[in-house]
Amino acid sequence: MARGGQGLARVAVVVRAGAAPLGWLGVVAAGVGALVPGFTGRRIGVLAGAALFLITAAAVLLARRKRYAALAADAVRASKQDVLQDRAVTVRNWRRGHRWWVLLAFAVALGSAFAVPAAGGMLLAGAGVGLRLKAAWIGRLERTAESLLWVRVDWLGRGAGPAGKRVRGYRATGIAAGDAAPGGARRRGGVLV
Repeated sequence: MARGGQGLARVAVVVRAGAAPLGWLGVVAAGVGALVPGFTGRRIGVLAGAALFLITAAAVLLARRKRYAALAADAVRASKQDVLQDRAVTVRNWRRGHRWWVLLAFAVALGSAFAVPAAGGMLLAGAGVGLRLKAAWIGRLERTAESLLWVRVDWLGRGAGPAGKRVRGYRATGIAAGDAAPGGARRRGGVLV
């Protein structure tokens, strides 16, 4: 991998960026959906939604784990010329780049309530929970290796993920670099959490 001045975003922050919007919109869609009787009835809708929540959370958590682990194992040290992107900038960029997909998913979840009440919203919330769990898993990888994982910003364009085909490798820094703790959460008062 070429070493030089590159803009780098935290892998865990990119993964975690979608967790809150998907989770909260899923809760709203499930709540509104539970008010609609639907074709199947509320009881069946909520039970189906609970199953979809668990399946989706597990699927999102487990998706591409081997790829993430392989990229993490082969991470090279970031150079002094690399520019570390702030957590807030990474989150904002992800949400701007995906806002229409998230809104479309929310609309579909709301619309699905007329067929299966609450199920679509719970599926959406499951995706949010799965992303948060995946970010926590990446945080455990970072703590074990005592280094933070970064991906080049230019490899994240057009909806590409931090373990997509365009990503050829990660960069690593010390555990204190940047403004996000292992796992992508905000640092609390400059102390590692």
